[in-house]
Amino acid sequence: MKSVNASHILVKNEKDAKSIMTRLEKGESFEALAKRFSKCPSGSKGGNLGWFGRGDMVPEFEEACFNGKKGDVVGPVKTEFGYHIIKINDQR
Repeated sequence: MKSVNASHILVKNEKDAKSIMTRLEKGESFEALAKRFSKCPSGSKGGNLGWFGRGDMVPEFEEACFNGKKGDVVGPVKTEFGYHIIKINDQR
């Protein structure tokens, strides 16, 4: 079974998510932005969620993780929790 190691930054609205994407494109650190802006407890660990498989996360989030490639930063992805910027750290 395929699994993914991903980090994310969770914010309340699309405007904030797009602003963070712009900052990432300009070279800011994903981990530093996660610590500063993420509304998820994982923010304190730079957004790292560790390894997970299919069925472990909400469908929209999972789809983005499994459809991307290692090293990709995708988003904003809207879920019931808010808007996510997702960094795919590794896949196996």
